[in-house]
Amino acid sequence: MLIAFNKPYGVLCQFTDRATPPRRTLAAFGLPAGVYPAGRLDHDSEGLLLLSDDGALIHRITDPRHEQAKTYLVQVEGAPDAAQLDALRRGPTLNDGPTRPAGVRLLAEAPALWPRDPPVRFRKTVPEAWLALTIHEGRNRQVRRMTAAVGLPTLRLVRMRIATHALDGLRPGAWRRLGDATDPG
Repeated sequence: MLIAFNKPYGVLCQFTDRATPPRRTLAAFGLPAGVYPAGRLDHDSEGLLLLSDDGALIHRITDPRHEQAKTYLVQVEGAPDAAQLDALRRGPTLNDGPTRPAGVRLLAEAPALWPRDPPVRFRKTVPEAWLALTIHEGRNRQVRRMTAAVGLPTLRLVRMRIATHALDGLRPGAWRRLGDATDPG
């Protein structure tokens, strides 16, 4: 079984939390028993999370050798210039080494997304922009570290697609069964 879930902001990609006080987890969303996340989204990131009860499928989705494309909408602080966009396309070097080249597109306007709770901070004197960014690896906080490395701190990060699986209108906190897939994409 493969499940698409739109993980809201502030939710951990696990079913339990030992912190005091406990934080919101996947257990709050009525997901089928026996499914586990295929990868992670940070507590402060939103969007598509795939879950499955098939360990081999989870491995195919998450193993970097399978180069599953992951596409994000990224709200950044600043007005990206051509050099910054080119650096993202080439793959900036992070403290754990160079990243693979990425697909990057500057969006002409903010995408139509659900409101975030809490909202992203707004500062009149600091411009912001939206990027569509596609990577083929999945290091810890990679997209945030990539944008920061080129001088564009991330304000909001929403994963829209993993391989051929997309949010397709799924509201935050909602999930749907994608089927008994054996192919991650």
